Amino acid sequence: MQIASAGTVASIVGRSGEQSRLRRLLADAKEGHGRALVLRGEAGIGKTTLVDHAAAMAGGFRVLRAAGVESEAEIPFAGLQVLLAPLADGSGDAFGGLPDSHARALRAAFGTVTAPTDPLMAGAATLMLLSELAERAPLLVLLDDAHWFDRSSAAALLFAVRRLSSDPVATILTARDGDRPFPADGIESVTLSRLDGASAAQLLAARRTLPHDVAARVLRESGGNPLAIVELAVGQPADVPPAPAGVLPAPVAPLPAAGRLEEHFRGRLRALPEPTRWALLLAAADHRSELAAFTAAGGAFGVGVADLEPAEVRELVRVSSGRLEFRHPLIRAAAYQDVPIGRRLAAHRALAAVIDDGDRRAWHLAAAAAGADEAVAAALDDAAERASTRGAPAAASQALERAATLSGDRPARARRLVGAARTAYDAGELDRAESLAAAAAAAVVSLDEPTGGRARAVVAERAGQAAEAGWVRAQVAYERDSPTRAAELAIEAAAPILTIDPARATAVLTEASWCARDAADPALLARCAVLLARVPPGPAVEVRDALAAFTTLLSSGSTPTTARTMRTLLHATRDGRITGAVERLTGGFVGLLVGDDETALATLSALAAALRDQGAIGWLPYANEPLALAYLVSGRFREAEVTVAEATTLAGELGQHLQVTVLRSIAAWLAAVRGDAAGCGRLAAQVRADTRGHRVAEALATWALAVTDLARAEPAAALDRLEEAGRGPVRRDVLVRARPDHIDAAVRVGERERARELLAELGSWAARTASPVASALELRCAAILDDGPSARDRFEESLRLDGCGPYDRARTRLAYGEWLRRHRSPTAARTQLAEALAMFDRIAAHAWTPRAEAELDALGVRPTGQPPPEPRRAVRLTPQELQVVRLAAQGQTNREIAAQLFLSPRTVGHHLYKAYPKLGVARRAELGRLDL
Repeated sequence: MQIASAGTVASIVGRSGEQSRLRRLLADAKEGHGRALVLRGEAGIGKTTLVDHAAAMAGGFRVLRAAGVESEAEIPFAGLQVLLAPLADGSGDAFGGLPDSHARALRAAFGTVTAPTDPLMAGAATLMLLSELAERAPLLVLLDDAHWFDRSSAAALLFAVRRLSSDPVATILTARDGDRPFPADGIESVTLSRLDGASAAQLLAARRTLPHDVAARVLRESGGNPLAIVELAVGQPADVPPAPAGVLPAPVAPLPAAGRLEEHFRGRLRALPEPTRWALLLAAADHRSELAAFTAAGGAFGVGVADLEPAEVRELVRVSSGRLEFRHPLIRAAAYQDVPIGRRLAAHRALAAVIDDGDRRAWHLAAAAAGADEAVAAALDDAAERASTRGAPAAASQALERAATLSGDRPARARRLVGAARTAYDAGELDRAESLAAAAAAAVVSLDEPTGGRARAVVAERAGQAAEAGWVRAQVAYERDSPTRAAELAIEAAAPILTIDPARATAVLTEASWCARDAADPALLARCAVLLARVPPGPAVEVRDALAAFTTLLSSGSTPTTARTMRTLLHATRDGRITGAVERLTGGFVGLLVGDDETALATLSALAAALRDQGAIGWLPYANEPLALAYLVSGRFREAEVTVAEATTLAGELGQHLQVTVLRSIAAWLAAVRGDAAGCGRLAAQVRADTRGHRVAEALATWALAVTDLARAEPAAALDRLEEAGRGPVRRDVLVRARPDHIDAAVRVGERERARELLAELGSWAARTASPVASALELRCAAILDDGPSARDRFEESLRLDGCGPYDRARTRLAYGEWLRRHRSPTAARTQLAEALAMFDRIAAHAWTPRAEAELDALGVRPTGQPPPEPRRAVRLTPQELQVVRLAAQGQTNREIAAQLFLSPRTVGHHLYKAYPKLGVARRAELGRLDL
């Protein structure tokens, strides 16, 4: 790390627009508005030149810089280590000042501890570290050749820089477009074009005066690539012999600039003495290129440091601070590739013999292997295990895939392919995961029939491997294809192992059940129920039984024991007897289906808190979905809004695109009840436009539109929508909560017979669940349909029952007040309507405010045109501001809040700064007195 000083900044030909963008980037960072920029383009186009230019302009900035290295692209957290290593500054552990979970994640990334951690927790820790560093001086982070960063480092760094918008941090990344793409969604990107004719001529003239015909040839052959112009013009320095024929390409049809440059560099390298070429090969084979390792390995090649001198003189390499660096990656590529393969293998063997780092050694051994080598494969197995424990599943997957290619033992190859597929999925590399899973399945099928005393155990092991491969394919299909396809694949994977491996079968069938539920496919749900019934009882018996009940309920309706079985899992989850994340999520969700809202909410809240404490960032969008639904059905709309907003942001950053669609369906419902018809329509349209067939999300979005229709007195439109949404299994899912709206719409358009049918379904739900919530809703709907003298008793009984949240109680009071006004009980009507209106205002259910006000106006309570009451102050906050303010009101510091919400402390402070005037407070101490 260094503190950049202001100095003379060299001009760059033909890049004035890009230089302006870099100046704005640095100026914004100085003002506390962090931004990131990706510079993209082909080799030699000038990306690194612009990065150097930014560093030269960054007077007063602290500068952290790292470059991706091809040979370390599979070493877990190699790039992050290079970037953050200077922070230690000889003082030992640089992370001791971070929160414990963050420090543990970075120590695991650096390999100083063995601590299982979420892959993205290193990103949250990097965010915190960079933010705190930027408190002392503006920070410039330079990440060159980001496409060669190992996947774990890239994921961590992208997570961090996306969340530094309120910090004085400027980040510049460079990436070469090609076979190894570098996606950076949400980050500004600019692709550098080749220089136009005038700029190319200007650059050439600044470098060297050449005869007109030679200059024209250089310009033609370089194709506007700046590095090609420089290299072809300057050639070799004047104090060494001239370059051999062929350095300037023959005047043939143009080739891509990168190809021309590689040929150019090969020509220059071939002119070097042979010992120098072998020395450069050794240096190129391990781009970390410490001189100590080079010197130690050089003995096997008969070369040493002195042999590098001719390459130094020609400015192909430079040696400083104990490291050897190639001037450009293409020089390294030429030095490595333009030699016989036997020499390359020997170079890797020589390096493996002297390198202590287990991961680098394993990869050098793999690079040196010319065929199957079980010992090297085992070394890669060990590297994969280390990567997994450090939260680097992408590196683990690469190691296992390479180990599989080196496996002389076919069963070991199959096992490694299965592991590579699973870890690729865990890393979010869906294409690789699908390909590896297919290869793994084929490898397992091709194995010989086992014999001998262990035959049964081997059969079980292989069946489990095939199921695991199928499970991975199902999980990929959920995002790529549809929940229907995912359910089909998961059912196919689970069927052969029901009795062989009950635990794994239950886990795979859990996946299948959720996917079949999302698809709202009764046939798939029925198949899940049949298979679950065949799984022998075991440690996960509550999960198995509840899933069987859940799938039976959705596919064909309830049995006498359905609700009891589902409630058993809910209580086991609440009491801590169920520990797996998916199982706890299932337990909480089924609680909503049996109308035990408070227990479900407590269970799902505890799960989300536990995942947050563990830093399980990738899990939060999935856990927050049922938690948001629990908040929704219990009338805690602001909490639901906060939960959905955070989950949607995370899901988008993590590439969980179908989950974004699901969360939008909840957001659409919240917009509807808030009275934001336009927002509801926009979100619902996005959900309904998704072609992957998440039927539950589609139905929830359609219900949201119906709420808007119903609230603005368009019951016919609402009825049509609810008829559409309430078909098939989804009507017994979360949309059982739409039944009161459905009945209300049917009654208002005079479809009383349809309303009675719907009331019977609602009564069935109340009877089988024995839920006070369900009973209260049934009583309200029966009163609306009855409209006779007995309606009063039903309304009163509904309001006496415990369990309903404030929204449902307010809806009941609104309906009761309407009935009382129609039946000439104005005093009682005013009481019910006023309480309903107050509750709608309190929970921001503004869609229903006009209806309540119209009823009160009819009673003469409020003159027409009277302004609505002032909303709660907390309602004015954005979801993230409210999240921050509530934690601050509990006494948590900015740093503690940042750690919990995976933000920077400065971003937390920014949210508080914006929230105080909205809340009418001036100090943090006043927050505790507010109703938030």
